[in-house]
Amino acid sequence: MSLISRYLEANGIPTIVVGTARDIVEHCGVARFVFVDFPLGSPCGEPGDIVQQRQIFQMALDLLETADGPRATREAGYSWSKGDEWKRLIFTEEQPFQDEEAKAEWEARNNEYRRLKAEGKI
Repeated sequence: MSLISRYLEANGIPTIVVGTARDIVEHCGVARFVFVDFPLGSPCGEPGDIVQQRQIFQMALDLLETADGPRATREAGYSWSKGDEWKRLIFTEEQPFQDEEAKAEWEARNNEYRRLKAEGKI
């Protein structure tokens, strides 16, 4: 989705990405991004919470109007109602769903990202 957003922006169509994988979306360099710290698959709010979903959608529209430059990121500021246990299952050093080679590649990419971020390049 991030790459499609960049393509549309390059062709004069303003876009906003509402998403959960902050490191990936920001790495792709989208113009406007509303970050929602929820599990993957729930970027627009918790299932059934229409009020929250509308507020997140409104944040996206507001960002379209108020972004002061490229790569504008806004945090939605919500917490998942069932707690942060989902993060332990996803953001773990063990990465139980990966073999050793995939884990090594993942760690190398994370280390490179941290280095670039520390140098102010992203």
